[in-house]
Amino acid sequence: MSVYTSIIRPILFKFNPETVHNFTIGYLHVVSKLPLSQYIISKAYKVPQSAQLQKTICGLTFPHPVGLAAGLDKNAKAYKMFGAMGFSFVEVGTVTPKSQPGNPKPRLFRLPKDKAIINRMGFNNNGVGFMVAQLKKRNSNLIIGGNIGKNKTTPNEDATADYITCFEALYDYVDYFVVNVSSPNTPNLRELQDKKPLTELLQTLMYENIQKPKQKPIFLKIAPDLTHSQLDDIVDIVMETKIAGIVATNTTITRDNLTYSKEYIDSIGAGGLSGAPETNMSTEVIRYLHTKSHGAFPIIGVGGIMTPEDAYEKLQAGASLIQLYSGFIYEGPALIERICNYIIKKTEK
Repeated sequence: MSVYTSIIRPILFKFNPETVHNFTIGYLHVVSKLPLSQYIISKAYKVPQSAQLQKTICGLTFPHPVGLAAGLDKNAKAYKMFGAMGFSFVEVGTVTPKSQPGNPKPRLFRLPKDKAIINRMGFNNNGVGFMVAQLKKRNSNLIIGGNIGKNKTTPNEDATADYITCFEALYDYVDYFVVNVSSPNTPNLRELQDKKPLTELLQTLMYENIQKPKQKPIFLKIAPDLTHSQLDDIVDIVMETKIAGIVATNTTITRDNLTYSKEYIDSIGAGGLSGAPETNMSTEVIRYLHTKSHGAFPIIGVGGIMTPEDAYEKLQAGASLIQLYSGFIYEGPALIERICNYIIKKTEK
């Protein structure tokens, strides 16, 4: 057991999940401004450097394949410290053109017995202007992804304008983009995953991208709840629009593989489920997409990576890179190093 799992996590888990989240991000934001803070943290969490870990995807070279998923650093306030902890890339957001408060509280729930989280945050963020101001302070080669969405009050027929606004604002400050149409917590958002509106949205974004001096990779983040027929459509859309690839997957609206009573889960209400119960579901989506596309595009695997074995299985299923969220909440920064060492061990055999 690490210091985090034996001491820090038990203390943090005594408090409201969203209160802890906000405190942690605020603390990391303040600490990142202190001299030597990033250096000290980087020494505490030493991630191995190895050619076996290095990945070059879409022209970007990642020291190792483990990144931080969107949702933790919604406003790009703590990315420097997450980089110091050992992540090779950090995805900030989801961000929307205008600031919005998100859904009513409570909206974040832990399920410790299942190492899971349910959230219905609803794209709460300070708006793209605030994020740009934070990213202007970048002072390292840490790869940053910008996860972009639409405001809750924007009707779906006008959603493309919101995504374009975020794309244009962030273009100079992020290394790649992720189009989020798969969160279950913004009303009707997942309807944008249907083939026609999704194709039109991505074609428009790619048109804007082509006009730039240098194109930035654009990924699409999809839900784990899609049928094989819908996944076939996703493969077709990627090939037709020529976006960079897929982030698989977002949280699930299912409530499978939970040990808690149905009554307790029902009392929590709506929201996306992440963590260990989603592990196999997201891995199977990755495997299906990779097989169906014959490996034609990179996949960033995310969803239920709680152990080094989970991470390696996603890579074996076809993921080029992986991202942590719930696994980071439950296992702490040491999980990054453990995953990297496990990959080295497996590739040496």
